[in-house]
Amino acid sequence: MKRSTLNILRIAGIAVLAAAFVLLGLLSRKARFQRTCDGVVVEFSDSFNFVTEEDIKGYIDRYAGNYIGRRLDSLDLNGIENMLNQQSAVLRSEVYSTGDGKLHTRIWQREPVLRFQSPDGGFYIDDRGSIFPLQDNYTSLVPVIDGYIPVKVSPGYKGEARNEKEAAWIRGVQEMVNYMQGNAIWAENIVQIHVDQNSDIILVPREGNEKFIFGSPDDAAAKFSRIEKYYQYIKPGEKQYTSVNVKYKGQIICK
Repeated sequence: MKRSTLNILRIAGIAVLAAAFVLLGLLSRKARFQRTCDGVVVEFSDSFNFVTEEDIKGYIDRYAGNYIGRRLDSLDLNGIENMLNQQSAVLRSEVYSTGDGKLHTRIWQREPVLRFQSPDGGFYIDDRGSIFPLQDNYTSLVPVIDGYIPVKVSPGYKGEARNEKEAAWIRGVQEMVNYMQGNAIWAENIVQIHVDQNSDIILVPREGNEKFIFGSPDDAAAKFSRIEKYYQYIKPGEKQYTSVNVKYKGQIICK
């Protein structure tokens, strides 16, 4: 048999095998989607407990109705994903089905970095500065800023701050807290961060009667440097100041 004929037969055989694999794959996929759903498997990619397995199943129940026993190809997987992504503490989700008839959901929760608490309520922000509500299931042990928070958030809101001014303030507070946490002295000795009615940030130390008026959250390094100078050169022995204002450049005002 000629070499060219052998090559043609070899190519034809490979093509037949490839077509067979494709056909088997299509038949397998078709069989998988024609299976009925007999359960849901919920997996979490993190250790937070803002939402539970029962929460996720409940969300799917309310969205998809009685999906157990329905064909997998009748379920709107993209719609379920989009619905789960709208839940307040869910960063993103992945929904897919498998040949055993299971509906799988994988959940990535938002990671809180700060909690804000005002007389009107509270909220978390994640590392991107996105807002999401406090959760009944779980309280995260992150730094808390309380008082008259200059960010307006309606109950249950999830997303970005409503304007650039509020977003900039949130970013500034994140940077200020990151600076504190990166310094062992401040991380250990500042026990409360409060916002007064003038929108000034007030830092309360672990010891002493002083409250440090920090002002806006910007220029944190310079303001903490002024607090250090207060402790090094100004702090009196017996008599105590109750207010130390470091918000103005080049000034330390004690009362």
